[in-house]
Amino acid sequence: MLRTYAGCAGLAALVLASPAHAHHPSGVSSTGGAGPIATITGSTLDQGQSAAVVFFEMVKINPISDAQLKTFAGQHIHAHSMDAILAPTLIYAYGITNDLTVIGRLPVVTRLDIREGHHSHGPGGNSVDERGDSSGIGDLTLLGQYRFYNNKATRTEAALLLGVKAPTGRTNEYDKLGERFETEFQPGSGSWDGLLGAAFTQRAGAWSFDGNVLYHLATTGAQETDLGDRFQYNLAVSYRLVGAAASLERPMYAGALPEPMYHGGPKTGGHAHVHREPPPPPPGPKLDLVLELNGEWHAHQTIAGVRDENSGGNVVYLSPGLRLSWDKWSGFASFGVPVVNHVNGVQAEPDWRLLTGIAVSF
Repeated sequence: MLRTYAGCAGLAALVLASPAHAHHPSGVSSTGGAGPIATITGSTLDQGQSAAVVFFEMVKINPISDAQLKTFAGQHIHAHSMDAILAPTLIYAYGITNDLTVIGRLPVVTRLDIREGHHSHGPGGNSVDERGDSSGIGDLTLLGQYRFYNNKATRTEAALLLGVKAPTGRTNEYDKLGERFETEFQPGSGSWDGLLGAAFTQRAGAWSFDGNVLYHLATTGAQETDLGDRFQYNLAVSYRLVGAAASLERPMYAGALPEPMYHGGPKTGGHAHVHREPPPPPPGPKLDLVLELNGEWHAHQTIAGVRDENSGGNVVYLSPGLRLSWDKWSGFASFGVPVVNHVNGVQAEPDWRLLTGIAVSF
């Protein structure tokens, strides 16, 4: 089965986000804010502001049939399959300063109906082992977002991303047969990993254009397994369909990194230039349309220094979505379909991905 891409939204999304290349959830970006759902924006929270998100990710897998698994086993190809990945996730973000936000992301990861082919020279021939489900607390991701460019006149923002993934997840799940699942099927990797990237946002009227890249440097974790580096790349366009365009100056949506609350401008020449607060948004719901391209390249995994040829690849999702906001609350949903689905060797491929959840700022 496919190693995930993503997902994490990368806060994959906190990250990490991004598509799931099947064995791991994506990193859906972060918390709430104007703009995309799975793409990290260049905006940060205001100092002292918090945002929290509960979101749910499901990646439906196009499983390898039992007949195919038996055939691969006869060819000495160690192939796996599964039906789906489920990942309810908690995210919390806090504005340390107006230009520095820290974000934490903790998922619960479940992989359904894991199966693998078993080679046998006996009279029964090759068979399929029904290994069951793997479920548990996943790894904690911490991401810092530093906004180094914020031009209020052109409504352009850019930020650096730097973070770490800690090995807090379970790595000792066992299958129905009493065998320990391989690390690629465990909720956690057992490794300390680094994250480095950048994010960009450009607004124009009711439109928002966002993009980010994020490199995930994996290290060796449980069972001498290095799950492989990942490179996530996302582009998004968002449009406010319902609600005054002026309200975009003080957004609170759900999805990627939270948008900042409006604050005054910088001092120049010894004089403070005071920017007038925009009028408060009118009461009532606001509806945003979102369209994203969420991609992730995943390197081969290695086990005890040996490269697994049936791992890694590149997946890109085309993901339309909706966000409904009211006051400090926001709900969102995104449905992704792979437009690029290139995997290395023999792996089950993702069929579609659903992201949905609710966010609140306080």
